[in-house]
Amino acid sequence: MARDSLWFHRDFRRLWAGDTVSQFSTFVSITVLQLLAVTVLAANPFEMGLLTAAEHAAFLLIGLPAGVWVDRMRRKPLMVGADLARGLLLLSVPFAWWAGVLTLTQLLVVALLVGVCTLFFDVAYQSYLPFLVGRVNLVEGNAKLQASQSVAHVTGPGIGGALAQLAGAANAVLAAGIGYLASAALLLRIRVQEPTPERAAHRNLRAEIAEGLRFVFGNTTLRAITLCTATGNFAGGAYAALQVLFLTRELGLPAAGVGLVLAISGVGGILGAFTASWWSRRIGQARAVWLVPLVTWPAQLLVPLAVPGWRVGIAVAGLVIVSYGIIVYNVAQVSFRQAICPDRLLGRMNASVRSVVWGAMPLGSLLGGVLGEWLGVRGGVWVATAGMSLAVLWVLFSPLRSMRDLPSSEEEPVTAPN
Repeated sequence: MARDSLWFHRDFRRLWAGDTVSQFSTFVSITVLQLLAVTVLAANPFEMGLLTAAEHAAFLLIGLPAGVWVDRMRRKPLMVGADLARGLLLLSVPFAWWAGVLTLTQLLVVALLVGVCTLFFDVAYQSYLPFLVGRVNLVEGNAKLQASQSVAHVTGPGIGGALAQLAGAANAVLAAGIGYLASAALLLRIRVQEPTPERAAHRNLRAEIAEGLRFVFGNTTLRAITLCTATGNFAGGAYAALQVLFLTRELGLPAAGVGLVLAISGVGGILGAFTASWWSRRIGQARAVWLVPLVTWPAQLLVPLAVPGWRVGIAVAGLVIVSYGIIVYNVAQVSFRQAICPDRLLGRMNASVRSVVWGAMPLGSLLGGVLGEWLGVRGGVWVATAGMSLAVLWVLFSPLRSMRDLPSSEEEPVTAPN
């Protein structure tokens, strides 16, 4: 193994470890909060839509100013603070359950505030990575972080489902809260000293937000990628609002079975993370952004074809294929974004993209709840999976299709509107 590999980068290993624990906590908490709402609080489809929307509402509500604030602060202390806050918020759920006062309203508030902390953590770590490892190592760094996320995606729901089955969903939230506290402790061990961002004499929040948006939407490649991801997340939010209901009520799975299905579906993400760099080298980074999703994302349409019994495997197969394609796509496009963006704009660029692509999720989740009430759970899943399959059209009918590798910022300068 080459000595310049990030395996030998001590502080990256600490970031990797902290992010890995954080990702596990995230996937466990998402699963157990939804199971808690369905099995204990008897949530209906619209209420599940509200809960799923609350998890991502921060990206829509404060995503753009968050990028400005991240650019004004050191990133590591911000990540540590976000982990500590998420841990304490989740610990409030089992305490409320033990006291007999837990309500759906509290779950919504906790999900919303945890989402705010996740927004700052995600923007901060994506902006921190280029400083920590250098831009030449971004693909390797993102691939390793995506691998951890994929492993968490595989095992986190399974762990959450098993804990909910054995100890009750409310008690299972305790593990997620402790996980965030452990992540904060790991991040505190990073030794490299991050410089304090320069403080401009005259700051204008609106002007700084606009600068980040111009960087993203003034570049045709970034614009196509952002709209593709936003469309997929909008439809994915609708699907996420109905997923647990579909698996429990339409396919008849118990809590542990839901966790198992979600865990197996994440295997594709692990394979995608380990092969993303190979695809970028083999077919080119630009083709990895549009060709891999074109081949894999339509497999999402297999999900609503599943019925109770052995044909649950049809849904699992579709989810495995789609998760593979999503991770290959993400590694390619995130590395490109980080590589072309100036340091001073990293927070705003990442926040601009995330406010659009993640902000679409709560809107999609609300739509999913409405579709579930109107068309039934299976009908809503059909609409959501069709939307996810069509999201690739943004990058398919863009300049990316004529490229092998993505352009550098010098090849395609960012233009501001007149």
